Amino acid sequence: MRATGQGEADAASGNRGVHAEPRRGMLGRLPIGAQRLLWPLLVAAVVAVLVTGVIVVVQPTGPTPAPAATQALDAPPPTSPQPGAPSATTPAATTSPAVATPTPTPTAKPTTGRPVAPAAPTATSKRKGVGVWTFDGVSQALASSGASWYYTWDLAHPGVTSPKGAEFVPMIWGAKSVTATNLQQAKKNGRHLLGFNEPDLKGQAEMTVEQALELWPQLQATGLPLGSPAVAWGGDRPGEWLDRFMAGAKQRGYRVDFIALHWYGGDFTTANAVNQLESYLQAVHDRYELPIWLTEFALIDFSNGVRFPTQAQQAAFLTAATRMLGGLSWLQRYAWFGLPATDKDQTGLFRTGSTATAVGRAYQAAR
Repeated sequence: MRATGQGEADAASGNRGVHAEPRRGMLGRLPIGAQRLLWPLLVAAVVAVLVTGVIVVVQPTGPTPAPAATQALDAPPPTSPQPGAPSATTPAATTSPAVATPTPTPTAKPTTGRPVAPAAPTATSKRKGVGVWTFDGVSQALASSGASWYYTWDLAHPGVTSPKGAEFVPMIWGAKSVTATNLQQAKKNGRHLLGFNEPDLKGQAEMTVEQALELWPQLQATGLPLGSPAVAWGGDRPGEWLDRFMAGAKQRGYRVDFIALHWYGGDFTTANAVNQLESYLQAVHDRYELPIWLTEFALIDFSNGVRFPTQAQQAAFLTAATRMLGGLSWLQRYAWFGLPATDKDQTGLFRTGSTATAVGRAYQAAR
């Protein structure tokens, strides 16, 4: 049944017209004396009717209806009040508890925007490391990353506070770094030592194999577990820089305790990149049968300039790659490149001490 709105009632009144003749009721046709006798009786009757109507109106409409959400859309209106129905002031306790306190059905709360997934807790493991250079908030970022070890491509870490439980690993970067003072400082600062940085690459350590072999006994003399020079590429290929260095070290009886490697992938498809990385590591391990430290890795395409994947692609690779690395018993450590993130360093984990990138959040969850 459709109720009549106020506008419709006003329109109906207006349709009668302003010149309509007023109607005279039955009382207007009686003599004046009769009218005076009947008038008090009529007023009393009207008052009685009004009072009765008020009493009827305040009566409850029967049992408490079910919540509106559970009623059918075409359900009939509530029944009219019945004589003897409970008063509107009847305590709720007299009603059946099942009706008075129905168990609500859980419903999702409406949101005003896209739901935000909670950040994954920061994980750590002895393998998990990162390459670090200074930026605003570097120490806070390093502590938030969950890295168990880090290095700075140097023999010390000025401006960087080591988080509790995290190990700093010094490096003898190139030929000019090999001095008695530096080697003594490196021995004091760390429990492991990394060898030369990309000696096969122009603009990096850029050393010949013979030069590296001549200097190697001084690195050995620190007594620290010693990693091989970390070549930029070709660690699995016969006759390349690392292969010739390892052959020369073996001939001279030099000590190399683990192989340090760098790897950058130009295929941004996660499965392909992870498979390529695993194949490279496996080939190097099979060739030298030594533990491996992966001291730099990320997705960067250097084939034609420098090209980066999206943050989502980089994060997906990091997650899948670290999971794969965790299954390699001879892969002792890895270090992502690197901790700081800028428009230039698009593989970085943190833009400020407290602002992680999407890649940084993936790293925090990695083990």
